[in-house]
Order: sequence, then structure tokens, then C-alpha cells
Amino acid sequence: MTTILWFRQDLRLTDNSALNAAISRGGPILPLFIFDHSEKHEWSLGGASRWWLHHSLEWLSESINERGNELIIRAGDTASVLGEVLKETRATSIFWNRCYEPRSIKRDKKLKQALIKDGIDVCSFNSSLLREPWEVATQKGDPYKVFTPFWRASRALGEPAFPSSAPASIPAFDRAIKSCNLSTLQLLPENVDLTDGFQERWTPGEKGALDRLNEFKKGNAHDYGDLRNIPSLAGTSRLSPHLHFGEIGPRQIWHAITSNAYLKTDGIMSKSFETFLSEIGWREFSYHLLYYFPELPTTPIRKEFERFPWADSLSSRTAWECGKTGYPIVDAGMRELRSTGWMHNRVRMIVASFLVKDLLINWRYGARWFWDTLVDADLASNSASWQWVAGCGADAAPYFRIFNPTTQAKRFDPDGTYVRQWIPEISGLPNKLIHTPWLAKPVELSDAGIVLGNSYPYPIVDHSKARNHALDTYKKLKSL
Repeated sequence: MTTILWFRQDLRLTDNSALNAAISRGGPILPLFIFDHSEKHEWSLGGASRWWLHHSLEWLSESINERGNELIIRAGDTASVLGEVLKETRATSIFWNRCYEPRSIKRDKKLKQALIKDGIDVCSFNSSLLREPWEVATQKGDPYKVFTPFWRASRALGEPAFPSSAPASIPAFDRAIKSCNLSTLQLLPENVDLTDGFQERWTPGEKGALDRLNEFKKGNAHDYGDLRNIPSLAGTSRLSPHLHFGEIGPRQIWHAITSNAYLKTDGIMSKSFETFLSEIGWREFSYHLLYYFPELPTTPIRKEFERFPWADSLSSRTAWECGKTGYPIVDAGMRELRSTGWMHNRVRMIVASFLVKDLLINWRYGARWFWDTLVDADLASNSASWQWVAGCGADAAPYFRIFNPTTQAKRFDPDGTYVRQWIPEISGLPNKLIHTPWLAKPVELSDAGIVLGNSYPYPIVDHSKARNHALDTYKKLKSL
């Protein structure tokens, strides 16, 4: 009566629906993680995500060991590995938590059919969303394409289930089963310098996720509405990578934030908490879109954008990637990303708008770059967000919404603290010039030790001209 517990994007023991069901079923449990290196495709794990996965699996393995069991790690074709493990253990059941990426859905359906045909009891569960994508629908039964009514309908379904606690023990299989050494998966980069900043910033694993949630809950959650747009402050939760890898679930976050201790005395939740919960809602909405529009990562929801005349400038793309566009707020964001595997959400919107609308580079390129460099690279959120900025997705930003990088920088980084942290070569400029070094007089540049075009680049485009060109291009597309 052994149950194989197949871990995927649910690398935790708290509020893990598949784990809870396996324990309730009774009998030994074989925790299994499969690294399917045979699935080489466009959305294979990026470098930053591979680093995170390595350390998350380390934590999960240790946590399972503490509960009297062992995480079995195998590499290879998923179906073949499952077949091998079933044969070795004579297990009668396989439990897993659902994934919602198109490739995962296709694979899981095929696996489920084959396993049931072989007499294996297969059960899947929801542990990564507040609501299943199909649970929230319009009155006609259609998927939502606009966030506000989607979130209103989701909230109307009531509070999500209260999260369960981690089990004290996990019944183990009575025989040794071969397992790969984690290092054989080769998830870590050969050049360790690439992830030096990751180590300082992040603590992958369930404990790291819970610690971060508690820190946020007791601190900046109270002022989230005011602080979340200031990139120099730790005003956001930074839970996104933990959520993506399932080291913490949205039900845990929801109930931690909405507990009575964090409500106003009149029982009405503060605006900051509502704002934060709506960000969880945007994650839910992104998965809703990905489920109903599986082409979301590569195809614009607004089909007319297939005809958009994107530019293809290698020099512009390289400048954007390396943080050398000449616009300090853009460059600071891209350097933060390269150093830490993360970027503040306000700055993500600025750098994305700059790529798509100032440089007219295809949004797919930006999505691909973020996928490889973000520790929280999430197919649903990443794809939906890039389509939003480009104006080609559901509930998209209007085509005429073009972020002015200088205006944004002056508003959200008024004293240049964020820019100075990531672009030290211009840190000597006064606040009034820190976001516009090209406007500095020669003596001001000299005093700050800056040689434009050498120590720091001139802007690669004139934003005003680029904006007008983008507007003309978008208008022509709209009139077709």
C-alpha cells in the first residue's frame, strides 16, 4: 500500500495537499523528485531558477530526513522514472499537486491515463493556488480577461481553506531505494561568481519562506501600500521565488495577513493589506490566463499584435541586458537583476516599458531574458506581465501608456539611493542630476569623476523621440 509522493513545484511540507492525502491514506510514503533533463524546450529552467532549485531541494531533503523518511531524487524521462520506481517499490498509488503550465498539463494527463490503465491509483491536488483556474468564471462560464471583475468574483467565493500544519513524521518505505546525489543534476553554475549576490540576498527552502513571511508580516506589510513602489526600500514581501517553487503556498500567506491581529479594530482590513492581497490576486489571474490561453508565453492575446513591426537591434538589446542604456533607473534595475536574480516590481515595469516601447524590441525577448535571470521566473506571471506592458495581453496597459524612465525615477527614487547602489560610477552627481547625467555641465561631470561615453554611456535613445515613434507605430497598428 505504498504511495509515491511526487514533488514538483510544491517543495514544502506545510499545507501540502498531496502529502496530507498520502498520510491519510496510510502506509509507507516514498517522496520522489524527478529532474527531467530529457525535456529540453524553450521554457526549461533558466540559470537563476536552477540555482534556487538546488538549494530548495537541499532543504526539502533535510526536512524529510528529520521526519524519518528520505527524498528520492532521480534524473531522466519522467514516465520512465515513474515506471522504474513503481516496479522497485510495487507502489499502488501516486499522489501529486497540480501544475498549470501547458506542457505540465499535457504530460500529466498522458501519465494519468497510462498509470490508471496499469491499475495505479492516481490522485492530484491543488496546493499552489487559492482557486483552481476553472473555479472562477463569468456568468456565461467564460474565462475572465480583466483583472478587477476576476478578483471580485474570486473574492466572492469566500475565504480560502485554512492551511494545514507540517506532519511530525512521514511513514517511510521499508527498503533502500537508489537516489541521485543532488550535485549530479548540475543545477549550480560552473562560475560561482555569477551567483555571489544570490547567496547574500536569498535563503531558498520552506524555512526561508516562512521567515520572510513573518518578517514582512511584522514589518512592512502595515505600510505596503506606501512603500511597495520605492525600490531602495525593502517594502515588498519578496516572497515570489518561494511561491514559485512552492516553498510556501498562497493560503498560508492569505491567512497570515488576514488574521485578526492584523485587522483594524472595526474589523475592516487596512488598505495596505488589501493592496498586498490584490498582488496575490494578480498571480491567480495570471494562472487563470495561462490555463485558458496556453499560448500566452509566445502569442499575444490581442491577435493584431502579431503584425507589430518590432525592431531587432542587437546593440540595443545588449545595452539593455548589461545595464548600459544611459538611463540610470533602467540600468540600475538590470544590474540588480544580474547581481541578485531579482528586480523590484516598479523597476520591472520601467525596464520592460523601455525595452518594448523606447527600443521597440519584441516583448517575447524580454520575457525570455527574465525567464533565464529571475529566481522567481514564473511562466504565468512573467508572460502575463510582459503582455500587459506591451499592450497585447488581457487587461493590458493602453498602448499610449509609456513609462518615462526619468519621471518614474524622480518620483520613486527621488534622492537617487537606489540608482547609487547599483551604478556607483555616477554616485557623485547631485540629486538633481543623478537621473539625468546627460544634462550635467562639464564641470559637474568632472567633479563627479564621470566621462560620459566612457565611464557611463550617453542615452542610447532620446525618450521623447522614441515615445513619439512608438505612439505612431501603435496607432498605425490600431488603424489596420
